[in-house]
Amino acid sequence: MSCVVFFRMLSKRTSCVVPAESILAVRTVSSKARAVSCAFLNLARCYTKSTAPPRSGQMATIYDFTVKNIDGNDVSLKKYEGRVCLIVNVASKCGFTQQYVGLQKLHEKYFSRGFSVLGFPCNQFGSQEPASEEEIKKFTALKYNVTFDLFKKVDVNGDLASPLWSFLKSEQHGFLGDNIKWNFTKFLVDRQGKPVKRYGSTTEPDSLVSDIEEYLQKATHNSQAKL
Repeated sequence: MSCVVFFRMLSKRTSCVVPAESILAVRTVSSKARAVSCAFLNLARCYTKSTAPPRSGQMATIYDFTVKNIDGNDVSLKKYEGRVCLIVNVASKCGFTQQYVGLQKLHEKYFSRGFSVLGFPCNQFGSQEPASEEEIKKFTALKYNVTFDLFKKVDVNGDLASPLWSFLKSEQHGFLGDNIKWNFTKFLVDRQGKPVKRYGSTTEPDSLVSDIEEYLQKATHNSQAKL
């Protein structure tokens, strides 16, 4: 008999006489049921607490973060205020590395309208970005003519994850968990600095055109921001 049915039966009013020993037994069962219920409740609370996605303190937009560019210099992302941004974890030896071509095309097509691509090299997936920042900079320029902004190598998952990337993940959740699954995961950020879309590695840059157009048309007080 389930606990629910048992307690429903106890709650029904009846005129029959219940022996004292039966009352004692019921009280014992009731006490045990309450104890079990409390135990499960506490377990649920612990589970919820331990698996809740981490928050990034008081960070509300990408403008609250400072990162290092590919040359090792500090860059406040407030630099991009009023622009639509596409933030991508990139790698030089990945099956998706050809997406550099599409990312550069987006950069060239929309930069003057207030759009920026931000590339963050990452070596966490198959060790496919083993090069130094200087080598990455040369490789992307020579092979893909990349002129959009690149940054210092970062971790995007784990205890050493970049605070920016932890923020992005907490704002736009992923499929089967929030962790970044592979290279060339993309986050679209609106003119207010809020992450609004997340795309997986297999999403080609040229398929983002409609979304980019949509958010470029949403003006702000600083929508003409220039870099």
